[in-house]
Amino acid sequence: MAKKPVIGVFGLWHLGCVLSSAWSNKKCRVIGFDYDRELIQNLNNAVPPIFEPNLAETIKKNTRQKFLSFTSNISELTACDFVFLSYDTPVMDDDGSDLTPLIKAIHDLAVVLKKGALVIVSSQMPVGTCQSFRKTLKAKNPSVDLVYSPENLRLGEAIHNYLNPGRIILGSEDKSAEKKALGLFKMIPAKVFTMNLESAEMVKHGINAFLSTSIVFTNDLSDICEKTGADIQDVVRGMKSDPRIGEKAYLSPGIGFSGGTLGRDLKVLESAGSKSNGSKNIFSEIHSRNSARKFSVLKRLKSFFPQNELKNKKIGILGLTYKPGTSTLRRSLPAEIVQELLKECPSVTIFDPKADFSQWSGKTRLQTAPSAEQVVKDSDAVMVLTEWPEFKNIKWKSLLRNNNPQIIYDTKNCLMDLNLGAAGYQYIRIGKN
Repeated sequence: MAKKPVIGVFGLWHLGCVLSSAWSNKKCRVIGFDYDRELIQNLNNAVPPIFEPNLAETIKKNTRQKFLSFTSNISELTACDFVFLSYDTPVMDDDGSDLTPLIKAIHDLAVVLKKGALVIVSSQMPVGTCQSFRKTLKAKNPSVDLVYSPENLRLGEAIHNYLNPGRIILGSEDKSAEKKALGLFKMIPAKVFTMNLESAEMVKHGINAFLSTSIVFTNDLSDICEKTGADIQDVVRGMKSDPRIGEKAYLSPGIGFSGGTLGRDLKVLESAGSKSNGSKNIFSEIHSRNSARKFSVLKRLKSFFPQNELKNKKIGILGLTYKPGTSTLRRSLPAEIVQELLKECPSVTIFDPKADFSQWSGKTRLQTAPSAEQVVKDSDAVMVLTEWPEFKNIKWKSLLRNNNPQIIYDTKNCLMDLNLGAAGYQYIRIGKN
């Protein structure tokens, strides 16, 4: 049996921790590196920096079995045959990419990598970046090379998703580097699509831009449904029956996309398009329409009450993270909606089962509740902003105020099957009047 490679993972936030766990699950020796010593100390105690199902347990198991270790000493990466560049690329306020930590990583790796090592970039970055990184790397260490295989993770199921991706995108400029990477990825059952570096970068941009377009399209369609008497859920069901669209189409109405990932790729394509022809393209329009979505959601909330009465109402919020299965509030659209709501309504109470409230960046201090039931019981209207499955288990019937039924504004259409309207609530959802 061939000896398994030693794998380095450079940058240990969500992506890096998932890659470390996934490859150590394959019984490879994995060395996770980050400059942050406190982060390394926590990881050596199986305490990851972000919540992800099974992440802490996998780290604990694989460190105990000696397949996984963490270090802040970059010289330990000298032992590695492959090093994944796995920073969660920081997103700036304008949705641009901050490449500062990745640029530093490439310069530092060039010094310590052994002869013939391969850097596999998995961080998201603008098209053209990998070519620049490869030139920098080879200028300092001609024996090493670089390929690009963009991450394809979903928060909440990231480890399983990485090890069962369905397909792998691999960009390279050298056939021997491509062959080396293909040898590694043989351990993951998936079809590999090979291409040059720029094409691989554009695949990632294209996928996220397409998903973004689907979200904005469906939200606009749902707004028309609310005005015409149509039901967006029936419309989507009918659309998906068309084989040219299909059951897996990204047609879920809601509050828009957040998290920074989709916005970052739109920004790249918007910028690339304006440079090539000097005018705005469809990607800038998608970006701006999504940014405005939170205001239309709040406008509908205000429409439930007589003029200016919102400021005197108690509003409950269920869910603050940008999606279920994560604790992060960074780039969370629900958090942005709450920030806007607090400008008009001082009495807002929030419950989220996993949110890291220390990441709250709003000027107004949050008022949180110990349970979802408490939020429902105390509120005149409840907005569901994150589709946590726990919210379906709320004891809704026991919390109903018969003399003044609460409004439940389901912006994710995730409680439809509970029939809350028949139970006595004023149940209102996206895409239906």
